[in-house]
Amino acid sequence: MAMSSAEQMRRWQGPALLSGGFRPFFFFGAVWAALAMALWVPALTGLIELPTRLDPVSWHAHAFLFGYLGAAIAGFLLTAVPNWTGRLPVVGWPLLGLFTLWALGRLGLLVSAHLPFALVASVDLAFPLALGGVVLREIVAGKNWRNLPVLGLLSIFTLADLLFLIEAARGGYAAAGIGMRLGLAAVLMMVALIGGRIIPSFTRNWLVKENHPARPAPPMQRFDKIAMVAAGAALLAWVALPEAQLTAALLLANGALHLARLWRWKGGLTLRAPILFVLHLAYVCLPLGALVLGFAILFPAALTPATALHLWTAGALGGMTLAVMSRASLGHTGRPLEANAGTVAVYAALFVAMIARLLAGWLGVSALYSVSGVAWCAAFLGFAILYAPVLWQPRRRAQ
Repeated sequence: MAMSSAEQMRRWQGPALLSGGFRPFFFFGAVWAALAMALWVPALTGLIELPTRLDPVSWHAHAFLFGYLGAAIAGFLLTAVPNWTGRLPVVGWPLLGLFTLWALGRLGLLVSAHLPFALVASVDLAFPLALGGVVLREIVAGKNWRNLPVLGLLSIFTLADLLFLIEAARGGYAAAGIGMRLGLAAVLMMVALIGGRIIPSFTRNWLVKENHPARPAPPMQRFDKIAMVAAGAALLAWVALPEAQLTAALLLANGALHLARLWRWKGGLTLRAPILFVLHLAYVCLPLGALVLGFAILFPAALTPATALHLWTAGALGGMTLAVMSRASLGHTGRPLEANAGTVAVYAALFVAMIARLLAGWLGVSALYSVSGVAWCAAFLGFAILYAPVLWQPRRRAQ
């Protein structure tokens, strides 16, 4: 008789940390997000010099986009794909192998000034390629063709990493290059796609549980598909023509559509459930980022695109990953899906970091950069500390 995913996880006799893909990637991904910021701020101000071949801003961009987000994506997919396909999860030593590839990539980029860059790039790319291979195998074996778009976006993400590294190897400013934009676009589309499935579904379940008569619009209706096409068009234009007025117009239209999409999900009714409300709060940064970036392209003297992008990076991506990591960690370890005071504080610190960074760029107050960095570190280090018992200990048995 075939084992369920939960049975497969329980049969693993080694460390609990290797009993589910979300465990090592969520924990160490959060540690890396805090550590990378703690290194980058003094590096940017000249207090320390990092042993990396990349300039400080490009290293910071890669550490977040392909480092932290790579871990968050892996933790999510290694947990979600078995549920999508009905096949067994990756646990134990194969999981340790995948995690080791990710960790070696982070270390390699950090000390790349002392290593052949081709070796560094190969090690860094080995992780997303291996992860993509695992996801492809599971989708094909489970005949789960519905989730091929997720694999497609992961492939684009991997291509973007390659382009980023090529730009860096040639001495370019990779933080503003096409690899960075393409990678960010791929992850934003993942948020729009996966968020469009889980947020209305989770919201409906909670409203039913609360005996509330309201219901969000069902996932992936015709309006959602129109919004997804608009997002793809706007992001593709931004990747290819980041300063064009056509790009600005597409971003503004995309922002309006996704604000309407979010409104259909009844997020305002979930204020009493922070672990659910934060999903809506993070998602709103997706259309707001598009609107502000479109405005910044049209009026660069008023606001720089780099400042506007932090609505996407810190708000939409940082917020959505923290929200999903906390929810999945609790749910897959047999704990109630409730955000305690510490988790709410983690969410709050993340959005303080985002707001401080936006104000720093808009107002030109340098002290706010430090406030943003400290709040960011507090959010992710706080998650790692709070969720270490959850992620490092065995799943709770059903009462």
